[in-house]
Amino acid sequence: HQVLPREIPITGGLAGDGSRFESTLTGLNHLPSSGNIIAIGFYGENFKVSHGSLGGWDSFGLERTVTKSCKNELFEIDGRSALSLYKEYLGKYADELPGSALMFPLSVKMGEDRLTRTILSIDTEKDSMVFAGDIPEGSNIRFMKANFDRLIDASGLAAKDAMTGFDVMQPQLALLISCVGRKLLLGNRIDEEVEVIRDIFGGKTVLSGFYSY
Repeated sequence: HQVLPREIPITGGLAGDGSRFESTLTGLNHLPSSGNIIAIGFYGENFKVSHGSLGGWDSFGLERTVTKSCKNELFEIDGRSALSLYKEYLGKYADELPGSALMFPLSVKMGEDRLTRTILSIDTEKDSMVFAGDIPEGSNIRFMKANFDRLIDASGLAAKDAMTGFDVMQPQLALLISCVGRKLLLGNRIDEEVEVIRDIFGGKTVLSGFYSY
């Protein structure tokens, strides 16, 4: 973002290995290996691109305040151990951490915006949680949980947002990036996420993509 002009959008997803949380491999023109960031640039006078994103998670519980964090690592909420408090909310799903954490992200309020922060790992020795994005001290947060129908509906609404500006033309390619937490939660219903999107884009748009963290 610091190098490119502001009007150039950057979108994508983190590589994942399902619910294992062990290691991921990415590569371009060579054997995939760990520790890579792969970027592909599209350009051209007649090239048109748009994007859309929506979660579909439901917030629950009281709004709380982050009292201790460092970048994307969260230690305390309202002066209490964040990990202990999180386990209380998870109930029976606490024994399935860190995999089950994908089903219960946090909603972080930053200014007028609310961002969804997904948990990547937990550190029992440091009593902390590591997220896919910063959680600043002093920010307000709420716990979130999944709602099956809202998750699927959100995929369709994101596709409609991405279709903005394509009223007179058919998109040739749609790259779908969905969270592996949605896949774990929806189970056999995961195909519905893609079906809703295909209904909006139409049969001529090529669909491709992957499940990310």
